[in-house]
Amino acid sequence: MEPLYQQTHKRVHEIQSHMGRLETADKQSLHLVENEIQASIDQIFSHLERLEILSSKEPPNKRQNAKLRVDQLKYDVQHLQTALRNFQHQRYTREQQERQREELLSRTFTTNGTQKKILDIANMLGLSNTVMRLIEKRAFQDKYFMIGGMLLTCVVMFLVVQYLTPEILKHCSVARGWTCCLRSSWELFKNDRFLGLPQTF
Repeated sequence: MEPLYQQTHKRVHEIQSHMGRLETADKQSLHLVENEIQASIDQIFSHLERLEILSSKEPPNKRQNAKLRVDQLKYDVQHLQTALRNFQHQRYTREQQERQREELLSRTFTTNGTQKKILDIANMLGLSNTVMRLIEKRAFQDKYFMIGGMLLTCVVMFLVVQYLTPEILKHCSVARGWTCCLRSSWELFKNDRFLGLPQTF
């Protein structure tokens, strides 16, 4: 057992020194270094399985110490395996970010993407550029009609509140109730007072 233990222990230290090469290796040789380290780790795991069997066959007074030494080696190798996987994950994430950055830099952006698509669809449907311009002009005009209509509505509402509400309330009182108030409003309307016109007889 002792020669195999010493050989495995030596391989663990070699892998620890190889892990530093991952940081300094260029992109072309990086995969080769990773594969070398992974192959060494796999070989050590197979040695550890053999060492576990051999440690169980040790004499009782040496068995506990032998199992502790094998467990320590196993812990060290698992730590190396985790470190390698973390490095590979970071490398993969970094390469993916670089690819996405390259794609974004190589992509051409236009300020009027949407309008070009509409024109392309219109050309497919057989509409001419003149028709498209008329549609755009109509949409522009409709916006002004909407704004003008809203302003006109606000002015009419203001005039109704300002001039007609005091005239109606003057002829109504709370004691007479809403029915009387509505009747008075209708009479004012019939007598042209509702519109502020002189009364005609």
